[in-house]
Amino acid sequence: MVRISRHGQGTESQRSLALGRRLPLLPFHEFMQAETASGFLLVSSLLLGFFWANSPWSASYFHLLEIHLTVGVAGAQLDHPLHTWINDGLMTIFFLLVGLELKREVLVGELSTPRQAALPILAAVSGAACPAIIYLLWNAGLPTARGWGIPMATDIALALAILSLMSRRLPPALKVFLSALAIADDLIAVLVIAIFYTQGISWVALTAAGGVAGGLFLLGWLGLRRLWPYVLLGLALWLAFFLSGVHASIAGVVLAFLMPARARLDLPTFMAQSQELLAQGSREVVRGLPQWLLDQRQQSLIHSLEMACKDVQAPLQRMEYHLQRSVPFVIIPLFALVNAGVRLEGAPDQLFNSVSVGVALGLLLGKPIGIVTVSWLASRLGLVQLPEGVRFRHLLGLGTLAGIGFTMSLFIADLAFEETQTLALTQAKLAILVSGVIAASLGTLILRLSGTVDPSEASSQTVTDTNMQ
Repeated sequence: MVRISRHGQGTESQRSLALGRRLPLLPFHEFMQAETASGFLLVSSLLLGFFWANSPWSASYFHLLEIHLTVGVAGAQLDHPLHTWINDGLMTIFFLLVGLELKREVLVGELSTPRQAALPILAAVSGAACPAIIYLLWNAGLPTARGWGIPMATDIALALAILSLMSRRLPPALKVFLSALAIADDLIAVLVIAIFYTQGISWVALTAAGGVAGGLFLLGWLGLRRLWPYVLLGLALWLAFFLSGVHASIAGVVLAFLMPARARLDLPTFMAQSQELLAQGSREVVRGLPQWLLDQRQQSLIHSLEMACKDVQAPLQRMEYHLQRSVPFVIIPLFALVNAGVRLEGAPDQLFNSVSVGVALGLLLGKPIGIVTVSWLASRLGLVQLPEGVRFRHLLGLGTLAGIGFTMSLFIADLAFEETQTLALTQAKLAILVSGVIAASLGTLILRLSGTVDPSEASSQTVTDTNMQ
């Protein structure tokens, strides 16, 4: 218990503790907390969209999706329904955040060294290939074969939310491994969208996109630190991709990889400058006299401190920070709401057909088979080492959770099936929703049965891994 002195002032250690409570969480812990909360919000949005589309008020739901919004000036306008603006517009911001997280992980995170990156990348590749193969086995030679990319992706928000509910029972490294795997999984999905779900390319617009990308590279090369020029050129990049035939969401990933990732100040220099500025500021304060406005000298000191804070953060980090709330708490729930509206008319027929079975088996069987098999082989061959405390029984539960494909699977389904294939799209969406519920329930059960790792077992496994290498 913290004691307070008689004069109402805590000791130095108490003040440090209070300050520590006000400081932001470490990046990974803050990320985990946001992902957990956004996972539950995503589920709520999915349920709302699903029940709204099957309620007596379903007409209002589908009417809402078709409301047209016009952006631009006379002669240069974009006129599209709300559904398109969310899927092609707002989801680009989601891909921007995915790209920023991926670049950060490659530079300084869980994918920064070959040894760290090997296992999650191998697991992600196998965990994406197996579902695609299973889907094609059921749809080979059919017009619906184009949907092979639907069961490839994992919804990281929901998977991490479920893991967080059992955090006391599972090795902490399991969450880190799932995060790295899901980020690599997202990159695979982005490449699949860019290469296989692109139609009718306009080379003029694509050339314009290349020119804008060159401008973004030039801004970084010149060392420009402000975000607004990158945002403006990012909008131009989105428009060029949107008109080119390549899906506009790719603009978010391109922008992310062109954002400068180097800070102008290193941390020791920043600390020294900040301490000097704060020392100067303390000498400027007139004790006992209220000051409603800062004088010119004090304002200059505050501005210098503000600039130092910006210089110690790379533009990539500042952009990521600004998006960490709007994407999971606004954009993803909106996307889920407008894409979860699957009508249950003729539901048995919609669940037992080549599309639904291919998607369901791909997510429920392909994901765990791909992730566990390649992890086991790579470990036995001595190519990789499992994260501390993680065993194959944990990977089985994690692979099953990876079968929750909601966000990205719904997104790819919308790209895979054209307007003339509305029945196939409905079947795919229903399979995604049902498979997500089953994967979440089954994955939770497996992880609960897996439990924590006994210390003696961990020591034995460490010796085994050492002998293998």
